[in-house]
Amino acid sequence: MEIFIPTYGTITALDLAQIFISHVFSKNGLTKLRISRDLSTAFHPETYGQTERVNQILEQYLWMYVSYHQDDWYTWLPLAEFAYNNAEHSSTKQSPFFTIYGRNPSFDSIHISQDSPAGKLSTKLQSVQQVVKEEL
Repeated sequence: MEIFIPTYGTITALDLAQIFISHVFSKNGLTKLRISRDLSTAFHPETYGQTERVNQILEQYLWMYVSYHQDDWYTWLPLAEFAYNNAEHSSTKQSPFFTIYGRNPSFDSIHISQDSPAGKLSTKLQSVQQVVKEEL
């Protein structure tokens, strides 16, 4: 599964260690993680083919939903990560979520009043997720 982590400016080794612990290690524990360090930026996106492709998909997603001023992209990153990890990939014919957990996430058991702020947000997020799945 891919993990999209927003960073601002140049990061130090200490920053990278904190990012690793809070975003990767905390989710995966002490298993043998096959993680390679392939950092990229908007100005120098060249890494290797897979990362470049994921960056293209992420850029397409964010382009559709960020504001005109492009100052709220980081708020959409968790949803982009979720959509990417739950979309079927052409090479595996299954989603990364399914590959790891053996099932796709279920949203059928969520019952929220559609008139509440959470219900309105839920409806909006469902439509956004559908568009993202179609684009991936």
